[in-house]
Order: sequence, then structure tokens, then C-alpha cells
Amino acid sequence: MMKGSMSTELGIITISPDVIAKYAGSVAVECFGIVGMAAVNMKDGLVRLLKRESLTHGIHVDISDNNILVLDFHVIVSYGVNILSVSDNLMHNVKYKVEEFTGMTVDKINIFVEGVRVID
Repeated sequence: MMKGSMSTELGIITISPDVIAKYAGSVAVECFGIVGMAAVNMKDGLVRLLKRESLTHGIHVDISDNNILVLDFHVIVSYGVNILSVSDNLMHNVKYKVEEFTGMTVDKINIFVEGVRVID
């Protein structure tokens, strides 16, 4: 069976990693202290804030053979917030909602803080 597939009595359900990334991104930007997802240009070393339409570029989803998820987030946080608290909140919200949405287990959530922005 393919990665991201589940068998039911009515057939096989396959969930694309892009769908999981888009859902996880929408959950992440709702968390307090998260400004948005970041796109990192490795060539130039530049970080830019992604628009809401392209949230999946700041998230990498890895699905193991037994449907266990590992999520990598590249985020930009608000200036003045406690990064540990924001990251902890992000991990708990995303883990709960993605597991509820997909029926798969989230094993790890790696958060890479790529920048800080001042919010008006």
C-alpha cells in the first residue's frame, strides 16, 4: 500500500502530503505569535514571508511506511513573544488537529524559526 493510504471496508483512502501541509499551515497561522510561514532561499540565504495561498512552501511533510507523520515548519514569529511558548502551542495545536483530520499519528514536529517581525 502507498504511503498516506488507509484501507477501509469500502476501499482505500489516500491523503496527499500537500493536503496535510496545507491543513497544518492553516492551523499554524491561527496560533498566537505566528506571523506566517517562511520560504528560505538557500542560494542567497534570504527568508521571506509567504502569502496565505502558498503556505505549503514553508512546511515539509514526511510520511513513513506505516503512516506516521513528521512535520517541519519554517515560521516567522512576532516580535516580543516567548518563542518557546509559541512553539509549544504550535506543536500541540497542529498535532491534535492533524491527527484528528487525517487519522494518522504525528510523531515529530520540527520548528525552524526563520525570522521575527514587528506586528502593528
